Amino acid sequence: MQTEIIISGFGGQGVLFAGQLLSYASMDSGLEVTWIPSYGPEMRGGTANCTVVISDEEIGSPVVRHPEVALVLNLPSLDKHESSIKPGGLLIVNSSMVNREPVRKDIRIVSLPASEIAEKIGDKRMLNMVMLGAMLQNTSVLSLAAIEKALHDHLPARHQRFLKFNIEALKAGSLYTV
Repeated sequence: MQTEIIISGFGGQGVLFAGQLLSYASMDSGLEVTWIPSYGPEMRGGTANCTVVISDEEIGSPVVRHPEVALVLNLPSLDKHESSIKPGGLLIVNSSMVNREPVRKDIRIVSLPASEIAEKIGDKRMLNMVMLGAMLQNTSVLSLAAIEKALHDHLPARHQRFLKFNIEALKAGSLYTV
């Protein structure tokens, strides 16, 4: 089993942290994993994406050209990555920041207002966890419990106060299915 994932959005949306968390949870679960971040020179508001490859066997290449799963947090990310998803793959769209429907008919699509859900939880920065929760619910890559454990074990001390909100956001996103 090997799953290739891309997470894409603006800087400041937690794209890289979501990928790191997936990577930590994978390693903690005894799986092989690669994580490659990519971002523009801007700190916030520029482009940001990362790829994560999770496998139960050695990974031959960390390069992801046609992911099975894409989490797109904004419209430019949908425009850029929708066409590259493998047929039968999964596209998760933050409908709060995307003003069009995906055009692909050969993939599974979950559309959810992740930004609005995160704001209701109390912090708009939790939208990455909402999206991750939706991904976990619609794939068999990792369990919600594995991600929660990774949050407990790897969230920096200065961010521990957000642990409860991260878990709440994960669970809120997991309510959305194809």
